[in-house]
Amino acid sequence: MQMNDLTDKIAIVTGASRGIGQSIAETLAENGAHVVCVSRNLEAVSAVARQIESSGFKAQAAACSVGNHDEVASLVKSITEEHGRVDILVNNAGITRDTLIMRMSQADWDAVLDTNLKGAFNTTKAVTRPMMRQRAGRIINISSVVGISGNAGQANYSASKAGLIGFTKATARELASRGITVNCIAPGYIETAMTADLKENLKAEMIKQIPLGKIGKPGDIAALVLFLAGEGAGYITGQTYAVDGGMTMT
Repeated sequence: MQMNDLTDKIAIVTGASRGIGQSIAETLAENGAHVVCVSRNLEAVSAVARQIESSGFKAQAAACSVGNHDEVASLVKSITEEHGRVDILVNNAGITRDTLIMRMSQADWDAVLDTNLKGAFNTTKAVTRPMMRQRAGRIINISSVVGISGNAGQANYSASKAGLIGFTKATARELASRGITVNCIAPGYIETAMTADLKENLKAEMIKQIPLGKIGKPGDIAALVLFLAGEGAGYITGQTYAVDGGMTMT
């Protein structure tokens, strides 16, 4: 088997309706996985699944709010009943509610933590039992460089992404004896719809902070997800990889 051959693997990708999540879903499918594309927006995520299928690969769409424990448990149960297994989970779903801490409402704090951190808890907990039965599995959490360095105006987002790094390490220790690896990716500035709206002067300032001198692409993240999901990463667990053009190197 080739290192990145995911033939017959069942993968769940949350936040798959656009940007990094969409790129991850497409990349896993292109390498043989049957990808369950998950988002709160069924219309948008169904379009992604249809696009993958129209290219000759395997995908399906599912609407789910990852912050809702019961919705997640029901979704994973239906996936395991339909496919018999879950091999790969990519926790990519995330939202922002940016504002300075003195102005941040409890609702802004709770919404971000519920999706970004509690969402990963819900999905990971739901796939743990089927993966343990298989004695195999790959869990990949998408954090952020702001979980490493922090960022003004993003106390909630930074806390949620830093929490994901700790969550990765704890679950990696718990699940290692069952052949399940848990790793984390911390993207830097990536070209998405969110960064496309930034003014050119702000983009220029961002690029000054990046030793490689450019903004990354969703495919840069998807390529690492593909590696961590494959056979070649079987001896890697509990690690966090910054994909940021060198921005947070120490």
